[in-house]
Amino acid sequence: MRHRRHSLTLLNLISLVLAMLVAVPVLAVVLNIFGGGTGETWRHLLDTVLADYLINSFTLCIGVGVCVGLLGTGAAWLVTHYEFRGRQLAQWALLLPMAMPAYVLAYTYTDFLQFAGPVQSALREAFGWHKADYWFPDVRSISGAIVLFSCVLYPYVYLLARAAFIERAGSMVDAARALGLSPWQSFRQVTMPLARPAIAAGIALALMETLADYGTVAYFAVNTFTTGIYRAWYSLGDRVAAAQLAACLLAGVLALLVIEQASRGRARYHGTASYQRNRPHELFGVRALLAQLACLIPIVVGFILPAGLLLRLAFDSGDAQFGSRFLVLARNSFGVALITALLAVGLALLLAYAARPGNGKTQNSWRNFLPRLYRRVVGLGYAVPGSVIAVGVLIPVTRLDATLAQWWQYAFGVNPGLMLTGGIAALIYAYLARFLAIALQSLDAGFARITPSMDAAARSLGADASETLRRVHLPLLRGSMLTAGLLVFVDVMKELPATLVMRPFNFDTLATQTYALATDERLGEASTAALAIVAVGLIPIIVLSRQIARSHKASASKCGEGTKGITINVR
Repeated sequence: MRHRRHSLTLLNLISLVLAMLVAVPVLAVVLNIFGGGTGETWRHLLDTVLADYLINSFTLCIGVGVCVGLLGTGAAWLVTHYEFRGRQLAQWALLLPMAMPAYVLAYTYTDFLQFAGPVQSALREAFGWHKADYWFPDVRSISGAIVLFSCVLYPYVYLLARAAFIERAGSMVDAARALGLSPWQSFRQVTMPLARPAIAAGIALALMETLADYGTVAYFAVNTFTTGIYRAWYSLGDRVAAAQLAACLLAGVLALLVIEQASRGRARYHGTASYQRNRPHELFGVRALLAQLACLIPIVVGFILPAGLLLRLAFDSGDAQFGSRFLVLARNSFGVALITALLAVGLALLLAYAARPGNGKTQNSWRNFLPRLYRRVVGLGYAVPGSVIAVGVLIPVTRLDATLAQWWQYAFGVNPGLMLTGGIAALIYAYLARFLAIALQSLDAGFARITPSMDAAARSLGADASETLRRVHLPLLRGSMLTAGLLVFVDVMKELPATLVMRPFNFDTLATQTYALATDERLGEASTAALAIVAVGLIPIIVLSRQIARSHKASASKCGEGTKGITINVR
């Protein structure tokens, strides 16, 4: 028993250390709000671009929030409540735009829609127009950014809204229809109030991704807080001002979370005791065609067309990079992503197990409250944009680097140089602070499927906490661990702001190379790196689509069981 208590105390201590390490970047940013020596920089920002940062960031949030809400909710409503040809395919194909980073979409459509691109060239050739004879929308604008962000971020809303429509609004929609409500009235008065928390959470996730983006807004020359942080750090050379701008961006993200929680008020949303999925209404003719188009357009615009354009650039331009340089970039990207994924899974496993209710504690005890608090702190990391994490990591790590170098020189008489920021250690630390929450959520879900009675049985047989984790939980958590590692791996591959700020000298990844080449208008050369990122991003989409297929079969079987039960009762 004493050995078991020692193991649990060690787990709690590890949880505390991990929570503190994740909190350090955020605390470093917040503490620099009170830093001095930035008067000239702030006067320059106030006179030039600070108002643009505020207006553009707010405009992006409003536009993207409305668009992803409409696209995601509408698509989820169609595939869950109506039957039409291609619905089964659309259920998972609507996730495909998640594999396409917004900055890759921006580079691709800029080449496709610019004055010298194929669309405008075909229009001029077909109608004999000249430059001054027609108007064409400029994709490199804030409205273009809103459209592109919406095309790749609506799946956040679609996934959560679809689950809410299936789990909460099944039998209640049928009851509303039986009471004489029209489809629109049942959607507005029953389905939407029940799905509101899920839709709001999806919109909040999409807006946090919008505020965290750097590649798209920088390429479109749209001044936001993310571009301001990078400019203050490198162009103005003022790290304190960069941290203060990062604090402003962090405040905006926290405001989104508070607004999402406050929008619920005191409302409570509960599912029905009996699970019964509503039967989709079959559509025919024009209505079925409209439903097919409504599902097809976001898939084509968000994935199929840009993927085809990237393939055309890669194989037709003659500038694509397939040689040794591409292999070096792939090695760097895969290396840091693999190391981060392995560390994230291992650390998340310890955090999730430390907070497991069955570890000899009552669920509401103080000893169990602390690990849950640590997990909440770790979960905040994903809500913090990569640029904020990068600034928050560099400020304390560079000081620690200087201290370590002085100590090493004093002890051994040799200056070791930059031990942390000179390599990939600080970069991986930033990735962990940003993406550890993803691995933790996946493993939390895995632990939730393991009954606590298995822990009790292991304890009764004399197994301590570490032995129970090794012999009982690990074999049952292989799928969850694989999913967690996969999600972290893909997110690290796509991460751009933190990598741009924190990468060591002469260390490029597929994401940074895509950004650098596209900024120089060398889109043909950037196409291979962009395609590699998209191809890796398809892996979790395949996993999610398989889960959707399994959930569809499970819900159908449950619906059949419910119908059978009703028939027996009536008889």
